[in-house]
Amino acid sequence: MTWKRVATAAVLIPFVVLLDFKAPTGLLSVVLAIVILLAMWEFFALGESIGHRAYRIWTAVCAILLVYVQYLAAMDARYTLNTGPVAHRVFGFFQLQTPTVADVLFVFLIGLTILTLATRRPPVEALPAAGLSCSALLLVALPLTFAVRLHGVSLVGPYLLFFSLVITWVGDTSAYFVGRAIGRHPFAPHLSPKKTWEGAVASFLGSILVALLAKHIGKVNIPALHIMGMAAACNVGGQMGDLLESAYKRSAGVKDSGAMLPGHGGILDRIDALILAIPVVWYYWIWIYSRRA
Repeated sequence: MTWKRVATAAVLIPFVVLLDFKAPTGLLSVVLAIVILLAMWEFFALGESIGHRAYRIWTAVCAILLVYVQYLAAMDARYTLNTGPVAHRVFGFFQLQTPTVADVLFVFLIGLTILTLATRRPPVEALPAAGLSCSALLLVALPLTFAVRLHGVSLVGPYLLFFSLVITWVGDTSAYFVGRAIGRHPFAPHLSPKKTWEGAVASFLGSILVALLAKHIGKVNIPALHIMGMAAACNVGGQMGDLLESAYKRSAGVKDSGAMLPGHGGILDRIDALILAIPVVWYYWIWIYSRRA
């Protein structure tokens, strides 16, 4: 399995890096939407394995809308003139309002209500269907859409997204190999018996080390304290996301969410750490680093 894991990563990583640095935010949003839909379909399959059916199509439509409004928000932030109106949304005397994530969630709620009341499914399925649909949108789709916000940050967006990816990859790799080599103490045996404290510590330290190397070698213009803080938050978020997906799989009684990626399992297995790592970096950037002045 190790060689399959490495081979798959060797193919996917260059593609992701090229997409990050060479593609405009709009194209990245399209690719991200496809990845989110694939991950959600695996999430729906986990639910179906224990007898729960979601409202797949409606949830998928709202997931795409979430990506779209995150793209609009990123473009608004990029093209706003100082504190004035958003330049690309002013038409004569009118300024068009940008829909928000909250707007999409409200539309999702209305649609979910209509589907629940109008469906011919047995009443006993109403709560599981609504719960699985909400979980897919809130626990899979919404957090991943912050990749669009990160990429859309003026000047440094692709670097921020790349930072999130590298920190997560290094953390996963360190935990995997160190855990296999010297892991003895279970980290969360009720969720993932193979994860160990040794692997978790190696993941955290590896992320911090890579962040400091990036600052030293790449001459990153961010104080060491902040780049270490961002890496630490990203790593902790990534490990929590990994455990969260393990909880989903354990609940469904399966080992992997799918089999699309040799050596890694499904799409959801590969991006589980990013589900929380990416929004954590985004909020660190806007809540902590951007306000340091």
